Amino acid sequence: MLKIVKVGALWCSACLVTNNALNKIKDEYKDIEIINIDYDYDCEEVLKYNVGKVLPELIFLKNDKEVRRLKGEKSYKEIKEVIGELL
Repeated sequence: MLKIVKVGALWCSACLVTNNALNKIKDEYKDIEIINIDYDYDCEEVLKYNVGKVLPELIFLKNDKEVRRLKGEKSYKEIKEVIGELL
């Protein structure tokens, strides 16, 4: 199973753009789990995934192992391309 962990923050405008793309992904791919982590409030998770300062950060997990990572604002098309490579 493919999971996408999105690390973002309320103050991050690029995160809002990526959220729109992820909402489309969620509607299209019912079997992909999307987990949202807040950079400012979920400190343990941020440390666990070794998240840097560039947000949002999308971490793709397959069978709970990291297989890909994207940093910064990403479009629906860019995220969909990665999903196509991983499925």
